[in-house]
Amino acid sequence: MPYHKNKQQAFQAAQQGYAQAIDANEKRVESIEQPHYGRELAHLTEEVQEAYQQIDKALEVASEHQYSQLKQFQQDLQSIMAEIDKES
Repeated sequence: MPYHKNKQQAFQAAQQGYAQAIDANEKRVESIEQPHYGRELAHLTEEVQEAYQQIDKALEVASEHQYSQLKQFQQDLQSIMAEIDKES
């Protein structure tokens, strides 16, 4: 049973990290052409890095369903970072 609990906790941490990265991206988008854009971009980058770490940890113990969701989280985050690369 502890294994299942750890698996669930790892997934929830990854899910929360992903949600925080998505929120940070929304704030970044809202701040385009604002003086604090650089700060929002730095915050987003930090949140994405943390989310990647949490997702990687969760992938190690994920169930099949969780694994596919975690992979989707990774793809979404990669898309956000690719969009930023295009902007610069």
